[in-house]
Amino acid sequence: MRLILLTNARQYCGPGAVTALVQSGAQVFCHDVSFVSPDSRTSFERETGARALGAQTPVDIQAEILAVAGLPDSIVSNDVYPITPNAIEDIPLDDFRATFDAVVLFPIELTQAFLPAMKQRRSGSFVFVTSARETRPEPGFAVPTSLRAATTAFAKGLAKEAAPFGIQANVVAPNYLYSEMYYPRAKFIDDPDGRALIAEKVPFGRLGEPEEVGALIAFFASGASPFTTGQVVYFSGGWP
Repeated sequence: MRLILLTNARQYCGPGAVTALVQSGAQVFCHDVSFVSPDSRTSFERETGARALGAQTPVDIQAEILAVAGLPDSIVSNDVYPITPNAIEDIPLDDFRATFDAVVLFPIELTQAFLPAMKQRRSGSFVFVTSARETRPEPGFAVPTSLRAATTAFAKGLAKEAAPFGIQANVVAPNYLYSEMYYPRAKFIDDPDGRALIAEKVPFGRLGEPEEVGALIAFFASGASPFTTGQVVYFSGGWP
């Protein structure tokens, strides 16, 4: 049975990924900021069939999953931080640093924690969930555009460095995916004006569904195509 670690399981691509990974037959262990609460961990496990980890830092996540399950076959780094649109001259540096810590530094530290053991084993897979924003920068969104692009570039570098050890690194880069953090239901699905706005921008005419991006993540995490590495797949319904 394949052992998979997923971060931020209740956010962004997490809900769809959990469902798809569990349905694939994998043993799925999950991190989320809400899992500091034992009640949250219990309810998540009951709802999903996945396991919830209480650890919050990359080093502690590594220690907990190694202690209870062993070295993962795949790590899905699904990183999140709220977006506050700002003109470049108005970007608060504290916001830039906090976003950097969440969507760039966290996945790098997680990779550093697991990569040596994967190299020794000579197998493994990393899936980085970033963003399609780099393909079409928009005014006010320089922070997520630049920092998501940084993680995408890191994944490409990892792919080159890790390939001789049989380790994959690939990127799923969404935009216009339904999630409560980025495209909340009340504004972009339930509201006719919000739906019309999405239909104007996205050739598919709607937001992507969690189950759809989950299926893509599950493929990359499956190890079914080990020669596939260094790839960036834009999950954006034909945008831009």
